Amino acid sequence: MNTRRIVALLLGGSLIFSYAPFSQAWLVLPVLFGLLLTTRHATPYMAWRIGFYFGLGWFSTGLSWIYVSIDQFGGLPVIASIAVLAVLFLYLSLFPALALFLWKYFERWLGVFAIGILPLTWLVSESIRSWFLTGFPWLELGYTQTDAWLGNYAPWLGGVGITVILWSIAISLFCWFEQQRKEFGLVAFGLLIIPFALPWVSPIKTTGEEARVLLVQGNIEQSVKWNPDQHWQSLMTYLDLSRPHYPTHDIIVWPESAVTMPEPYTDDVLKNIHKALVDTDTTLITGIIDYQNSQYFNTMIVLGLDAPYQPVEPYAHGHTNRYQKHQLLPIGEFVPFEDLLRPLAPLFDLPMSSFTRGDYEQANLRAKGFHLAGAICYEIAFPAQVRANVSASTDYILTVSNDTWFGASHGPAQHMQIARMRALELGRPLLRATNNGITAVVDAFGNELARAPQFTSTALSAEVPMVRGQTLYQLFGSIGAWLIAVLTALVSTLIALRRSQARSK
Repeated sequence: MNTRRIVALLLGGSLIFSYAPFSQAWLVLPVLFGLLLTTRHATPYMAWRIGFYFGLGWFSTGLSWIYVSIDQFGGLPVIASIAVLAVLFLYLSLFPALALFLWKYFERWLGVFAIGILPLTWLVSESIRSWFLTGFPWLELGYTQTDAWLGNYAPWLGGVGITVILWSIAISLFCWFEQQRKEFGLVAFGLLIIPFALPWVSPIKTTGEEARVLLVQGNIEQSVKWNPDQHWQSLMTYLDLSRPHYPTHDIIVWPESAVTMPEPYTDDVLKNIHKALVDTDTTLITGIIDYQNSQYFNTMIVLGLDAPYQPVEPYAHGHTNRYQKHQLLPIGEFVPFEDLLRPLAPLFDLPMSSFTRGDYEQANLRAKGFHLAGAICYEIAFPAQVRANVSASTDYILTVSNDTWFGASHGPAQHMQIARMRALELGRPLLRATNNGITAVVDAFGNELARAPQFTSTALSAEVPMVRGQTLYQLFGSIGAWLIAVLTALVSTLIALRRSQARSK
């Protein structure tokens, strides 16, 4: 392994510290600058290898938390667990390799100006990563800025746009360093200071109204959660944490699959809970497994008041006031080539790993007159899908999860960081209920209003402000990010062609 590949591996590995829980957002720019410096004289093939090793460092450190679930629940020997992870990391490393390869490939015709194409090639490769083989968009560079001032770009360009901005700043600084031309420094300076002014022109305004919300964290051990003998005990844990708060809260939320006995086998119990909620003028949203027509759906259902004063649609199995998960987690919720893989190891035959997808776009959940856009667990990492379910009438984004699979690793912190980016992008407060953390409430500007301690059985109460208005990202999605990347590539190409024509005269 030559020096450049070692440097690329270390640069990629260091990115772990820019994400939660370390949150050293400043680190991204030196890393990208270093990657440009390492690749500046590379051939396309060398750039591919540099990008591959950069990705290998980036994903093997950033996603190392996946080992916790494979080791504890996968039923594989240590060597086999490491091999499964290695395949994932090697696959994901192909995408930064592709981005750098395309940059250097175009350098054959555009010379040094081809560097202006890099934000576009990176955006293309990351877009492919987000949908190919159902997609795995975790660790997008934009998430590193959730707590930094560059995060102010999120309502305008989304997290993907922040990635384009980061590359634009790094390239401007690199060109300033290489060519000593002050205009590049001014571009970088402008991109760095613009976000300080963006909150002053935010279209999102608070209304003065609020909802009193209770998020319940059961802290049920994953090893016993799906044991049939545990069903009623788990349900009682959530009921005991919730019932004292019925009269004082508008919305109560239980996490993903908090009710482990599937519908319709719990209909009688759920109808009794629904009646108690109606009698106390409140609403409960819970994760549950829905069994319909020989198919299983990972679902959220609403019990109690769907309208402000009385239920318009009382609870019954199959009622419309529900959300069914669309973006399923490979292996965890569906198994590709399952006839081949399921017999190989417990990893490929986990409990509840044969779900059916819900619709991509679904109606908001109705809870005591409030409207909530749903996302279950892994779905919150897919910004386009979350955006498709948020409208001008949406009051809150609601995401429920079960991060118990990943213990005390940095995975749950990254998951929370991703969820907060959705609140920033779409300008809506976010409610996040999990089994053992991180359970939290986030306002429409990405600030945490309340957080429950991890690994405790508790209920988190918060008064959550309502807002109105729509962000540019909510209206137009990632079009702004693509426009910036395409325009930068076009300008660089035109300058290169003009220089080439001038030299030929």
